Amino acid sequence: MRLIELTLPDADRTAGLIAAFRVTLNALRGIASAPDIAAAREEFLEYLNAGFPMFGAEEDGGLIGYIVCRIDAPCLWVESIYVRGEHRRRGAATMLFEKAEELARSMGEETVFNYVHPNNDRMIAFLRSKGYTVLNLIEIRKPYAGEKPASKIKVGENEFDY
Repeated sequence: MRLIELTLPDADRTAGLIAAFRVTLNALRGIASAPDIAAAREEFLEYLNAGFPMFGAEEDGGLIGYIVCRIDAPCLWVESIYVRGEHRRRGAATMLFEKAEELARSMGEETVFNYVHPNNDRMIAFLRSKGYTVLNLIEIRKPYAGEKPASKIKVGENEFDY
C-alpha cells in the first residue's frame, strides 16, 4: 500500500470512492441513496480547483481510500476520509490521516480538526484511537418542515433533538 497525491488524472478513479462516501453519510442520516458518480467527479474537481490537498491510498494499482484536507488557516480540517469496506482495518485510514497530521504540523499546528456525524461510531472510535477526544464544535439548526428527530443527545447540561 502506498500514499499518493491525488491530481486531475485521478478524478475518475476517485469519483467512485467519493460517491460511496456520500452514500455512507446518507445512511447515517437514515437516507437510502445510490452512488452518483457524476456528482462525485464534480466534487473532486471542486476540491482540486479550491486547492484542497487530497491524497489516496493505493494498493495493487487500485485506489482503496482517500482523504481531502481543507486549510482554513491556521487550521487544517479533514473534509472527508474514506476507505472501501473490504480494505478497512489494514492501515489505509491511518496512513491517510497521518498525512493530514503531517500537513498540520508543517503549518505549525498540533492537531487536525474533524467534522464527524454523531452516528458515525467507526470514525469516532478511529479518532479516539488517535488521541482525538476534545469536542470542539456543535452544529445547531432549526428542524426542517416535517422533520421528526428520532432521538435526543445530551451535551453537558443541554439536550438536543437528533
